[in-house]
Amino acid sequence: MKKVFYSLLLIVSVIFINCSPKSKNQELEANRKEKKVVVYQVFTRLFGNTNTTNKPWGTIEENGVGKFNDFTDKVLQEIKDLGITHIWYTGVLHHATITDYTKYGISNDDPDVVKGRAGSPYSIKDYYNVDPDLALDPAKRLEEFEALIDRTHRIGLKVLIDIVPNHIARKYQGITNPKGVSDFGANDNKNVEYAKNNNFYYIPGQDFKVPIWQNDYKPLGGEINPLSDGKFEEKPAKWTGNGSRLVQPDANDWYETVKINFGIKPDGSKDFEELPKEFASKDFKAHFAFWEGKDVPDSWKKFSDIALYWVDKGVDGFRYDMAEMVPVEFWSYMNSAIKMKNPEAFILAEVYNPSLYRDYIHLGKMDYLYDKVALYDTIKHIVQGHGLTDNLPKIQNDLADIEHNMLHFLENHDEQRIASPDFGGSAEKGKPAMVVSATISTAPTMIYFGQEVGEQGAEKAGFGNLYPSRTSMFDYIGVPNHQRWMNKGKFDGGQLSTEQKELRDFYKRLLNFTIKSDALTGNYKEIHSYNRSQSENYNHRLFSFVRWSNEEKLIIISNFDSKENFDLELKLPNEIIKEWNLKSDKYNLVDQLYGLKKADLTINNGEGIIKFKIEPLASYIFKVQNN
Repeated sequence: MKKVFYSLLLIVSVIFINCSPKSKNQELEANRKEKKVVVYQVFTRLFGNTNTTNKPWGTIEENGVGKFNDFTDKVLQEIKDLGITHIWYTGVLHHATITDYTKYGISNDDPDVVKGRAGSPYSIKDYYNVDPDLALDPAKRLEEFEALIDRTHRIGLKVLIDIVPNHIARKYQGITNPKGVSDFGANDNKNVEYAKNNNFYYIPGQDFKVPIWQNDYKPLGGEINPLSDGKFEEKPAKWTGNGSRLVQPDANDWYETVKINFGIKPDGSKDFEELPKEFASKDFKAHFAFWEGKDVPDSWKKFSDIALYWVDKGVDGFRYDMAEMVPVEFWSYMNSAIKMKNPEAFILAEVYNPSLYRDYIHLGKMDYLYDKVALYDTIKHIVQGHGLTDNLPKIQNDLADIEHNMLHFLENHDEQRIASPDFGGSAEKGKPAMVVSATISTAPTMIYFGQEVGEQGAEKAGFGNLYPSRTSMFDYIGVPNHQRWMNKGKFDGGQLSTEQKELRDFYKRLLNFTIKSDALTGNYKEIHSYNRSQSENYNHRLFSFVRWSNEEKLIIISNFDSKENFDLELKLPNEIIKEWNLKSDKYNLVDQLYGLKKADLTINNGEGIIKFKIEPLASYIFKVQNN
């Protein structure tokens, strides 16, 4: 649903404002106190499902569904052993679905405003409870999730969940609200388009109309359902989640959701006090103090209360959906409240406009943003063969002041699978990309479940067919390669092919190295440009850089070419030799991924030379051994 935004943002002229409140050396020193973070995103509904039927538009009974209880101690230990520090349980909160849970006091949802049969996890129906699909006993679904939080912590992993402040389900019903909490819109004045303390925007005097479907699409694939009648009662109509002000949103709009009002008037002006720019250099305590006693919109209070509710349940952090569509002042308000309760909370936001990055980090108090528009898009193009590694140095240079805040990934629930024909066509092509993504900065790394076994996203699920090459987040399905690793609930990889086992072993080696390496929270310098100008047999399919700390010195090189070997004389410039305080001598190099590949670093006249062969799609993380 976000592809329209991606397309627009890719043609935006970006102005980077280098206004970091801390020096780079201060940032690096702070980062050295901890090792790298690795986030494992699981689509909770899909992860534990062993059913392989995969009938298009199949019901929960036909295609099966994963449960909280599938995450046993063994499973969580396997995830941790992969080199994971944080697990993001995607799709946990109660969202709109077609499955009937009326016997548990939950109203049925209308297929005309639900995407798929299982429903979108970003169409939240009740913020104070969890998805009944995920519980063995839906009546005790919250208790089952609390038990999962405890198990996850016991294994030594941190828990992340989604918060979706920009929009909620058209049929929101908080049946488990804490005492004193009113539903969104319950106290709204529906006779006006906007009021500061209204939770929604309205189109007074007009009723909502279901979109006109396109490309032969029919809700539930055309299955007869008493609620699937081309109608949905909403009087008056509300603005749609992506900001559409149409009574009848387009089929490509986020028609299943409604836009939350955060005090931005229809003309774009703000109905709240703006945060002074000098607060970019202030900590969360100062931000919290700033908002105390201020008259803020009701939606601010509602979402802050929701986040703190889950912090009290033991949740260690949040991923915020489409954060740039919500004013930065709100994020200052809510994030500072979260940090006051848990200073170590992990806060990740989906922001795709590079001109907003620094405001959302420094003023909005976000810990991390997606590095999608710059690094991800560029690496994807390189993997596909129509991008140059020559473009990577500029990205790191432009983001140098906030590199630690830009989370790296190659897959997530919105993006195409690496192994799909539309991305790389092969999971192997993701190997050099993964090494570069995971080791080029101090930022966290994220992988999506199934990525480590080459998932293709090829299943024909139903609504998910509208988003080919992605694992569907709207349907009840099984995830084939992941299910082979699950091996009918044994979670031992017993059905994986040799190639899939080797791929998972690669991810395990790489991720475990990243969370232990001291250099990866230290300094960075690209040597790609130097080698492009100095080495004859070094081209735009290769990329190299160095990482170092006082304890560890690394030389990293990746070959993105799937066919060509390179016999290289990789060179280290004089400035690196001086920085590392290396003398004219020969130093042993040991590859940190497999420990087998050895080479020598020979230093003459202040320049270092490493002679070795690099195979197609190979990467080496050479560690300089002390003499």
